[in-house]
Amino acid sequence: MTEPMRPVPDRDSAAWWEAVRRHELTVQVCDDCGTPRFPARAVCHRCRSFAWSWRPAAGTGRVVSWVVTHQVFAPAFAGAVPYTVVLVRLDDAEDCLMHGGFTGTPSADLPVRARFDDVGDDLTLVNWVPA
Repeated sequence: MTEPMRPVPDRDSAAWWEAVRRHELTVQVCDDCGTPRFPARAVCHRCRSFAWSWRPAAGTGRVVSWVVTHQVFAPAFAGAVPYTVVLVRLDDAEDCLMHGGFTGTPSADLPVRARFDDVGDDLTLVNWVPA
């Protein structure tokens, strides 16, 4: 199998990737208004605060939308098409949507849980499976 595309953690997402490596799902939350957000960013989109912290997430949610990709967009996906990517609304952070790979046949409002897939010695990806 081809090596997957590797994320490039930045100043905002590095802590999230470190938690994922430990098989922990976290959500960045605004310390002033409590709004959860993903992906991580420096400023709250609701109140414009720069104060935030990471909070544990249960890793469960429901499928909001999905796409099944049949086109190879990058060499790393050459052997993987077709593949499915889902958009998930987290159960414990309803304003927060996460995306990730999915195995199976998705449907609207399908309950899912996060699965941590270790890829090699230094990369863990979050994918979703039916709950």
